[in-house]
Amino acid sequence: MIRAAARLALALFYFAAGVIHIVSPRPFLIIMPQWVPAPEAVVLWTGIAELLGAVGLAQGASLPIRRAASIGLALYAVCVFPANINHFAIDLAKSDHGAGLAYHVPRMFAQPVLVWLALWAGGVIEWPWKPRTR
Repeated sequence: MIRAAARLALALFYFAAGVIHIVSPRPFLIIMPQWVPAPEAVVLWTGIAELLGAVGLAQGASLPIRRAASIGLALYAVCVFPANINHFAIDLAKSDHGAGLAYHVPRMFAQPVLVWLALWAGGVIEWPWKPRTR
């Protein structure tokens, strides 16, 4: 029951994020590291990846699809981490420090939690509630 609720909450989160990436890409383009090629295309495709991951995670018909979606969303959270770090650096360089440490520090710690949550909610891992058996 808790896993299903977490799975649907995470799917809603990623679905909303995907829509925002596609409809309003400007905030994401601002925080994109300079070394990323074709930033507009990257933001568009990250939005599409979030939408597909959300649908795959939310669906209940296929466990393999749900697991693949959860792995994809976990990898996505790892891949966008450089943009989060860049956003942190951009904000702290501003005279008013942008969103500040109260926003950025928890966000940095939340990223590994999102990776774990995607894998757990999608049924890829059981940790920490079920011990490994050999």
